[in-house]
Amino acid sequence: MDNPSLMSAPPAETTQAPASTALPWRDALKVYLEPATLRMLALGFSAGLPLLLVLGTLSFRLREAGIDRTTIGYLSWVGLAYGFKWVWAPLVDRLPLPPLTTLLGRRRGWLLLAQGMVIAGLIGMAVNDPRLGLQPLIWCALLVAFGSATQDIALDAFRIESAETRKQAALAAAYQTGYRLAMIWAGAGVLWVAAWAEVVPAVAATGAAAYQNGAWKTAYLVMAASMAVGVLTVLLSPEPAQRALPKAKNAGEWLRSVLIEPFADFIRRYRWQAALILALIAIYRISDVVMGIMANPFYVDMGFTKDQVATVSKIYGVIMTLVGAFVGGVLSMRLGVMRVLMLGAVLSAASNLLFAWLATRGHDLTALIAVVSADNLAGGIASAAFIAYLSSLTNISYSATQYALFSSLMLLLPKFIAGYSGAFVDAYGYSTFFTATALLGVPVLLLVALAARSATRTGAGERQ
Repeated sequence: MDNPSLMSAPPAETTQAPASTALPWRDALKVYLEPATLRMLALGFSAGLPLLLVLGTLSFRLREAGIDRTTIGYLSWVGLAYGFKWVWAPLVDRLPLPPLTTLLGRRRGWLLLAQGMVIAGLIGMAVNDPRLGLQPLIWCALLVAFGSATQDIALDAFRIESAETRKQAALAAAYQTGYRLAMIWAGAGVLWVAAWAEVVPAVAATGAAAYQNGAWKTAYLVMAASMAVGVLTVLLSPEPAQRALPKAKNAGEWLRSVLIEPFADFIRRYRWQAALILALIAIYRISDVVMGIMANPFYVDMGFTKDQVATVSKIYGVIMTLVGAFVGGVLSMRLGVMRVLMLGAVLSAASNLLFAWLATRGHDLTALIAVVSADNLAGGIASAAFIAYLSSLTNISYSATQYALFSSLMLLLPKFIAGYSGAFVDAYGYSTFFTATALLGVPVLLLVALAARSATRTGAGERQ
């Protein structure tokens, strides 16, 4: 999305592309078979795996262990680590890690370190029982979240530097597909493993499944082992070509180039549009994020078993996620990102209304299948377009820092509000909660429309 202030910058400096004709369908589809795209599929899996294990899946585990919904809501603030990753993103963008950077390069070195933190945190979460005290489990969850956020910083830069601008939508779609597959594995797969690992199908006095920490320990250890997908991909991938970093004359100049210049560059390029863009980024996924914290406690309270939730998510969720990510990536290349952003915003809000309807159905497995399928389809489309949009905003000289700012801003407000979701459900019920989260998406539609109109008036290269 170009504007006059961007035109003075050399084209190679940004991820923007000049206006061009639509990419032929055959060429658009062939991009998905290129090595860089396939690597994004595997690395997207590594990025998506930790998120639910410290948020959604953890909320299922805690609810089954008898933790109240209000506490679960507040504990979701562990996820705010993702909202503040811009604070240390400049270090990940510019600071070398002497042993790892020498052996692997700057991007891959940071990726490997971050993945090690995630694995260590998941092992800690596996061995701690929430019934004996939440504090050790939460500290381990914080380590996972910090390592995961750091991985995201390095991986976003790795992705943006791995291909030309017109292929970013395909890389984003592959990344999102891997990310969503990991979320299914970390959401549905972990439930299936935990159910399989139960000593006997225990039943609590309430009629729901009784909590067995040994089963959850096995499940989280399996998740830690699953991070091997990302580790192996990092070790086998080439380091993307990088520009030589300018040498700072003194510490003050270095701090300015690392901490201040990435943000100043964004303001210089977009001027008054920067506020509009940042507002859109801040709330685009608000409906999904706020609703997601209570989704698994909702399943538990509706009487769905781990096997049922896992099966529905694993089969129907995976299929519709793949379809959504693929459709979102192709449509973004053919029709333009802004149009697909609007479509994704509408579908995301509408899918939350389906959850409000599901809350009136009780234990209805067929309805659960329909709602989960629609929600995953909407999420795949919206996320593929949104990632491509964020990538188009970055200057490749500051790719890690600027993308971290955008993706952090995307999560900060939604995750803060989500902390009160348990208290809201306790006060007003699930149906009202899901309806309220759908209404949170209304301002998003207005901001997408304003951003698209602004891009058109400034002669953006993006096809509207």
